[in-house]
Amino acid sequence: MGNSKLIISPKTKVMQLIEAYPQLEEGLISYVPAFSKLKNPLLRKTVAKIATLQQAAVIGNVKVEDLINHLRKRVNQEPFQEADSLPYNRVQPSWFDTSLIKTELDIAKMLNEGEHPVNLVITYLNQISPDEIYKITAPFLPAPLIDKSLSLNIDHWIDQVSDELFVIYFKRRYD
Repeated sequence: MGNSKLIISPKTKVMQLIEAYPQLEEGLISYVPAFSKLKNPLLRKTVAKIATLQQAAVIGNVKVEDLINHLRKRVNQEPFQEADSLPYNRVQPSWFDTSLIKTELDIAKMLNEGEHPVNLVITYLNQISPDEIYKITAPFLPAPLIDKSLSLNIDHWIDQVSDELFVIYFKRRYD
């Protein structure tokens, strides 16, 4: 499929979108200001390659349908009708207890040092027991990591401290 024929959908990767339609980068950034970080070459190489537009919408706290239609309109594609909404938990769950936090990771430090945190986070998520909480601090909502946690039978809670500080807590579900 040629780049000019890419149909923009919630599953489209951010980097795939920008490569197919370079003119949409500014449109994406204006609609989801958190994505101004795409100008950082390191984040462009890491986050943009794995983040989908559905995840970008979550990060930007906008409806995925609105984001997709905003981008589609700019490249003369038909409007998008509906999308599955991912279950991101922003309400403190009953399982949360600070005494259960066994491991913490600041993703910002890793990114600033040129490291990609995904493999390390997935390793920790695979190792936590149902009686432990894994805490991640990030400068943006790490939607791809949260999506992966859902597939690993791990619950989460997102505590957005500010526009550029997210604390995500992960806890394995009991079988």
